[in-house]
Amino acid sequence: MTVMNVSRLIPTAAVAGAVVLGLTALTACSSTDAADRKNGDKLDVVASFYPMQFLAEQIGGKHVSVTTLTKPGQEPHDLELSPRQIGGLTDAGFVLYLKGIQPAVDDAIAQSGAKNVTDAAKLTTLEDHGTETGADEHGHEHHGDEAGADPHIWLDPVKYAEVAKGVGASMEKADPDHAADYRKNTDALVTKLDGLNTAYVNGLKNTSTKTFITTHSAFGYLAERYGLTQEGIAGVDPEAEPSPARISEIHTIAEREKATTVFFETLASDRTAKTVAKDTGLKTDVLDPLEGITPKSKGGDYIEVMRSNLAALQKALGAK
Repeated sequence: MTVMNVSRLIPTAAVAGAVVLGLTALTACSSTDAADRKNGDKLDVVASFYPMQFLAEQIGGKHVSVTTLTKPGQEPHDLELSPRQIGGLTDAGFVLYLKGIQPAVDDAIAQSGAKNVTDAAKLTTLEDHGTETGADEHGHEHHGDEAGADPHIWLDPVKYAEVAKGVGASMEKADPDHAADYRKNTDALVTKLDGLNTAYVNGLKNTSTKTFITTHSAFGYLAERYGLTQEGIAGVDPEAEPSPARISEIHTIAEREKATTVFFETLASDRTAKTVAKDTGLKTDVLDPLEGITPKSKGGDYIEVMRSNLAALQKALGAK
């Protein structure tokens, strides 16, 4: 799935060149790094972005050292990797990523030769939420004309729990000496995610409306899980300018479905949300797609931010 405009990403040829450069530059220190990891008795984990980092840290606990390719506050879709980051993929004891959301990462991992690689997209069932924006559809759009599976599985606690179980099993194979702890930590995380799911089910059971409007069409799985309808303004790019026709359509939808709020995210400008809200007479609020944790995030980790998202949805949808 093409997640962002190709022009904003590293060309494949450039990634390939960077892979060679990164591996060459790091050859001299690879043996030293490996020895350090052995002496430290920790599994060296490289995670692609925050949702994968959270899983690795929660499941790995004290037995892992986690590095994330996407820095806090960095927009993950148009991530560019340094040669050192690319070279580090080969040296990692475990690589965890989600194919389809960061093309530069996908290319680098494919060419890295890393041994213990886990693709979270293969640990649950992905769905194509398509490009529909009707009242009965979950408006997830893709850049260009290509449709593909929606990668935003972490915003559904049930699917995220499925992924957690798969990650735990993969870590057990990569580091069997600590398999029992990985299994215990996985069970604990799944219990937390089950509780989060219950909170969403109960919290969104009775609402005045089931429709929410967002600048970032990342919430298709969440909407489907809890019987809601996501209306995306401009697809997966939260800063894209909506067309006059789409603004008019959003206005019509808002009136018909009694929608009250246009949601925007923490890692992007609120300009689009404010423009649409002004033109349609709606309010604005934050619905965090949890692609990264920053000081602006309403919570310090995945669980806390998801509970903040729940509160925002309850307010916007008129929970009773």
